[in-house]
Amino acid sequence: MGKTIRFGVSLDSDLLERFDALCEEKSYQTRSEAIRDLIRNTLVQREWEQSGGLQAGTLSLVYDHHQSDLAQKLTEIQHDAHDLIQCTMHVHLDHHNCLEVLVLRGEGERIRELAQRLISTKGVKHGKLGLTTTGQGIV
Repeated sequence: MGKTIRFGVSLDSDLLERFDALCEEKSYQTRSEAIRDLIRNTLVQREWEQSGGLQAGTLSLVYDHHQSDLAQKLTEIQHDAHDLIQCTMHVHLDHHNCLEVLVLRGEGERIRELAQRLISTKGVKHGKLGLTTTGQGIV
């Protein structure tokens, strides 16, 4: 970890007021912590856009397990990409609906392709890919 550097930022008073309200809403102790998170989020997004190395993410799927052959189709797609899937969690939301969460790690484009294949499977009610980082290169 590098040396901590202090620097000044000039902002319009209205923008600063809105930022301070956001910091309070998100329970940041200081503006510095909020700014660090904003910078890190931007760097993670850039990592995904460049998509050259190892990436990580989570995929959440909601589906009706009574839909004909849907669970089997989802399992087959996941087996085709078993090297990307670190683990899965399956939750019964109610009598019909299930939530499945997959933790993914691998090449960014392959993760996106897998997510799209699963999300677009007929019978999936909702799917969302959450992008994150392996932590390498992020301070």
